Amino acid sequence: MKINSHPFARPFYVMLKPAGSRCNLVCRYCYYMEKRHFFDETADFCMSDDILERFTQQYIEAQTTPDVLFTWHGGEPLLRPLQFYKKALELQKCYAAGHHIDNCLQTNGTLLNDEWCEFLRDNNFLVGVSIDGPRHLHNILRGNSFDKVMRGIELLDRYNVQWNAMATVNSANVGHPLEFYRFFKSIGCRYIQFTPIVERTDGMVATAIDSNGEDEAEMMRKLSKESISSRQWGNFLCTVFSEWVRRDVGETFVQLFDATLANRVGVAPGICSMAPTCGQATAMEFNGDMFCCDHFVFPEYRLGNIGDRSITEMMLDKRLRHFGSAKRTSLPRQCRECRWLSLCNGECPKNRLLHDCYGESGLNLLCEGYRRFFQHAAPAMDFMAQELAEGRAPANIINDTAMQKLYI
Repeated sequence: MKINSHPFARPFYVMLKPAGSRCNLVCRYCYYMEKRHFFDETADFCMSDDILERFTQQYIEAQTTPDVLFTWHGGEPLLRPLQFYKKALELQKCYAAGHHIDNCLQTNGTLLNDEWCEFLRDNNFLVGVSIDGPRHLHNILRGNSFDKVMRGIELLDRYNVQWNAMATVNSANVGHPLEFYRFFKSIGCRYIQFTPIVERTDGMVATAIDSNGEDEAEMMRKLSKESISSRQWGNFLCTVFSEWVRRDVGETFVQLFDATLANRVGVAPGICSMAPTCGQATAMEFNGDMFCCDHFVFPEYRLGNIGDRSITEMMLDKRLRHFGSAKRTSLPRQCRECRWLSLCNGECPKNRLLHDCYGESGLNLLCEGYRRFFQHAAPAMDFMAQELAEGRAPANIINDTAMQKLYI
């Protein structure tokens, strides 16, 4: 297939689960460990060479641009041996057909060693490391894994492997925003993704398609004790943003802040939760089952299996199109009337758990926090947007006296 001879209007991504939901840690807030119950109890949760090859060929051929990104996720993808990834790279070269191919891998960092890091460096992998702040905050919900994670990060640095941090904001660390944020700077991390923990304990999943909605007090009782409230999220974001905008713009990159600025200037935000629609980032399990989204690996969101249907067929499935467009079409009235809608787009459908002020379902549990953050950040975002429009660097905000006084 020639590059760009495809039916897709935009690039799409499939998050691969080569070890399924298997992991060597048991983090208390993990949303993926439960997925093992949807598969045969005798399954080994190891992606076969046949599925790997079939996926690699079809994924490359179906892409919309000459650039192709393979995303390895889990569970813990490093539970598969190094030889598995060497095989994956061989297949990528075999089927590249002129495409430029990159790889990124998300890991808890505890299994990294010299051999792994040498491989990751030599093959230009971007590595995401899950770490939830300094030792006393990280270890509360991620076992006593902090020292092993830090050894992994030190090895990545030693081998000059590019890495960034994926940090959950949870009940243990949400009340320590500055300590949390400054920790990442102290270990030399320049790229940070903050993910708020909102996990139900009643076996239900909210979607833009079928959310019933409840009031916040009732819903908070149905969330795990590791989850955070909207008010906590808003305070966390505002506190970290005030520090970032005074000191770190252009040096430390916080994904949510960058996405907010991108939406402000009409550029794709680079994070699916803040985009207008879903459906461009699916997930494929170890056995070849493909799902609408990594957060919706449930039987009702299964698009098929690569053994029976091609990736192209599954990406064009009307269920996926409906899932994607429902993010926008199912917004409740409060969202549709909100001045900040273009910045958050209702955020992730999995968090749309509440009734809005008109009694309509589908309001995001974190709405209040986001609204507070957008209001707080608005002057700075306007300033940085103007700098971009005039061909200057947003980091100039650090030297603007008036702007700095707003965020003391």
